[in-house]
Amino acid sequence: MEKGSTGATKKTQPILPCKDNSDEDTCGPNTHNSKEGTCGATAGRARWTLLRQVLCQKQTDSPEVKQVSVRRFATFDLFRRKKLSAQEHCDTSDDQWVEYRSVYYPEYSAFLRDNLGPLKVNEVLNSFDNTGNVCVWPSEEVMAHYCLQKRHIFKGAVCELGGGMTCLGGLMVAISADVKEVLLSDGNEKSIQNVCGVVERNRQAGKFGSTHVSSRVVRWDCEVDISALEGHFDTVMCADCLFLDQYRACLVDAIRRLLRPDGMALVFAPGRGETLTLFCQLAQQAGLCISQHQQYDAQVWDVHLKMLREGKQAYDENIHYPLLVTLTKGPQPVNQAQ
Repeated sequence: MEKGSTGATKKTQPILPCKDNSDEDTCGPNTHNSKEGTCGATAGRARWTLLRQVLCQKQTDSPEVKQVSVRRFATFDLFRRKKLSAQEHCDTSDDQWVEYRSVYYPEYSAFLRDNLGPLKVNEVLNSFDNTGNVCVWPSEEVMAHYCLQKRHIFKGAVCELGGGMTCLGGLMVAISADVKEVLLSDGNEKSIQNVCGVVERNRQAGKFGSTHVSSRVVRWDCEVDISALEGHFDTVMCADCLFLDQYRACLVDAIRRLLRPDGMALVFAPGRGETLTLFCQLAQQAGLCISQHQQYDAQVWDVHLKMLREGKQAYDENIHYPLLVTLTKGPQPVNQAQ
C-alpha cells in the first residue's frame, strides 16, 4: 500500500528520440527483445523514415523504425505496465496514462503519462539532451526497483537528476520511503512539463502521503540551478546519465555540490565503453569517495545472467546492464547501499 493511503516515471542513444506509441506492452513479462531482422539497407531506410516522421510530425508506427529508434533489450521485467481506460483517469486530453506496478513489491505503483504526441524538429535540435524523452529506460527501471528494495535507507531530502520524462526512481522514493522531500529534475523542459503532470496525478491519487514532491528544470552546467540547491540533499541519484562527454564533469560537480556533508549519491549506469570509468575518475578527482557494485540485486542479476546466455544480438552488458556506483564526501557507511 502506498504511503498515507486511505484505501481510496536512459539509456542508450536512439538515432533521434521518438516515442514508441505501439499498443504492445513493452514493459511486461517476456519482452526483453523487440523483433530482430532489420539490418543493412533496411536499417538505413528505417533511420531516414524516422527522421522524415519527426520532420512531418507523424507518429512512428513501422516496426523497422521502432527497432532503430528504441533499444532491442527493453526491460528487466521489474514493473508491470497497465494502460488506464478513460474512466480510470480524469485527463481530458489524448494523453495515455499507464500504471507502473512493482512485480516484487506490488503494494507500490505509480501513474505515468505515456503519450505526449510527436516530437517537433525544433525540440529535437534545440532541447537539452532529448534522450530521456522516450520511455522508461532499463537503468531507470532498475534504479526504481532498487529504491523500493532499499527504501529504508532514504531520509530527509532526495533529488533525482536527469530523470527524463518519468523520474520513476525518484517517484518510487516519494511513494515508498519515509522522507520529507523529493525533487524530480531534468535539464529538458519538455521532460519536466510531463513530470509536473505526473506528480500532480499521483498526488491526487494520495501516493505521497506527507512527503513534499516537486519538479523543476535542473541543468548541471547552470550555476543558477545548482547554487540554488547547494548542500540540500541527503541523497542524489541518477540513471544512465554518463554518456554525454560535454556534461560528465558538470554532473560530478552538481552531485558534489548538491549533497550534504554526510549525503550519498546513487548512480546507475552501464559501462558503455569508457564512460563509467571516466565518470569515476572525475569523481575521485573532485574528492568524492567511490564504491562500485556489480551484483546488488538478486532479481536484476538473474535477468542479467539469463540474457548473457542469449548472446549479444539480444543483450550486451556493456550497454544494457547498469552497475551501481555510490559516492560520498567522506568514508562510506558500511553496507548502507548493499
